[in-house]
Amino acid sequence: MDNNTNYIETNKEAWNTKTAYHVDSEFYDMPSFLKGKSTLNNIELELLGDVSGKKILHLQCHFGQDTLSLGRLGAEVTGVDLSNKAIEKANELSTATGVAARFICCDIYSLPEHLDEQFDIVFTSYGTIGWLPDLNKWAAIISRFLKPKGTFIIADFHPVIWMFDNDFNSIAYNYFKDAPIIENETGTYADTDAPIENTTISWNHGTSEVINSLINNGISLELFNEYDYSPYNCFNEMEEYEPKKYRIASMGNKLPFVFAIKATKD
Repeated sequence: MDNNTNYIETNKEAWNTKTAYHVDSEFYDMPSFLKGKSTLNNIELELLGDVSGKKILHLQCHFGQDTLSLGRLGAEVTGVDLSNKAIEKANELSTATGVAARFICCDIYSLPEHLDEQFDIVFTSYGTIGWLPDLNKWAAIISRFLKPKGTFIIADFHPVIWMFDNDFNSIAYNYFKDAPIIENETGTYADTDAPIENTTISWNHGTSEVINSLINNGISLELFNEYDYSPYNCFNEMEEYEPKKYRIASMGNKLPFVFAIKATKD
């Protein structure tokens, strides 16, 4: 299952199916977004700082709400995603909001075939690296598209979270990268009642693997943070204990839910 065509085609089909349900879901709250609400969270906003006038490459952007939110802050934005249905919607949203953006449909490993320039910031967030089998190759792509002294920022779900079964009753998966995780799922995190069924292929990546892949590709760690909450209600058994801060009800603040990295290309 490490065959590139296998996992890319399988996951692309899954995300194409999910996109229509995500666009119309309460989770993504499209009416508020179209009225000007930002979809970015405090975690990533604090690391990004002032992005006005900056060129930003947003990897695995889904249908572009975060990309366009960065554009609303004055950045020159390019979003990349595997799903052609998501990219079609991203372009529609760019037109509907009047926010200029460029969107590219490809898996990120093949991005050099579609893009040849460098950026001030490369950004990715929430549920991204688990879809990639090779983080060294991922970090090489980041380095390829960063200007010298450019900044890489990631905020993603902590690998400890991905160890649990769907109901957080037991440890089901290895913390460290192991064999591909092949799952058949009904519904989707944004709409658990959606009448869809998909097969997905993913991988767990420990924090040392993430950090060392960046270091090995000439990207120096500036900051590493861990957070005891998720800004999204996207797992089973969650409760909101403060506005936009969610935890697994039975575990309180005992788990790290999100990690974030700010790093600089040497």
